[in-house]
Amino acid sequence: MSYDLARFRKELTEHLDWFAERGRKVRFWWRDDDAVEPTEDLDRLLAIANAHQVDVALAVIPKDATEALAERLKNEPHALVLQHGWQHRNFQRKDLGEKAAELGTRRDADELMDQLAQGKARLIELFGEKFVPAMVPPWNRIAPEISRRLPGIGITGLSTFTWLNFPRPGQVQSHVDMIKWKKDRRFIGWESARARLDLQLCRRRTNPSEPLGILSHHLAHDDGCFAFLDELLTIAAHHEGAEWPRVKSLFS
Repeated sequence: MSYDLARFRKELTEHLDWFAERGRKVRFWWRDDDAVEPTEDLDRLLAIANAHQVDVALAVIPKDATEALAERLKNEPHALVLQHGWQHRNFQRKDLGEKAAELGTRRDADELMDQLAQGKARLIELFGEKFVPAMVPPWNRIAPEISRRLPGIGITGLSTFTWLNFPRPGQVQSHVDMIKWKKDRRFIGWESARARLDLQLCRRRTNPSEPLGILSHHLAHDDGCFAFLDELLTIAAHHEGAEWPRVKSLFS
């Protein structure tokens, strides 16, 4: 076992022990982005969720979602579906230095809301009771006007990343992204994973009600990402200082 992995296990356990000793629990949840069809990597992800009996909220792209995915998830007890925009296409101006967004400031708001309503209807048609009315904006960015208008089409929940976007009712954030995206896309490594969890777990000592969100992207995972999920859940899904609420309850 590497030193970094041993330190990761030790510090995560010590954090959760701190909560358990005080009769408290860290509330975790897990979001996975960009699902559209069944894949071997999705199977691997679901196997981890089932092994530890933890819900995974799959942010599904409505325009590209397949009936095969709906069939694959039909009997999965821990797989829920959130809405990942409409088509995961960037509409911002990269030549002007703007960061990528589908639900950004350059969209006609009425046109976009029509697309999102269409996307919601498609996800309900495909996934039925598994669909949770919550929006996951592609690239975790959403214009304030679009955010305000989501409840008008029946999407009461919102999830972006860490401190992005002003908090609103029904917003459940993700905080720990396990992928290093720039240059060689891969697992961030045990030391970075330890440090990111350490920050968030320290914050939960004074802000215990905020769920701590784990963010994955199964289509971009290497073996290290899957190992991280299994190691994290081996400890945190079975510790008296942690709990994993059902996804539907988080957004209710």
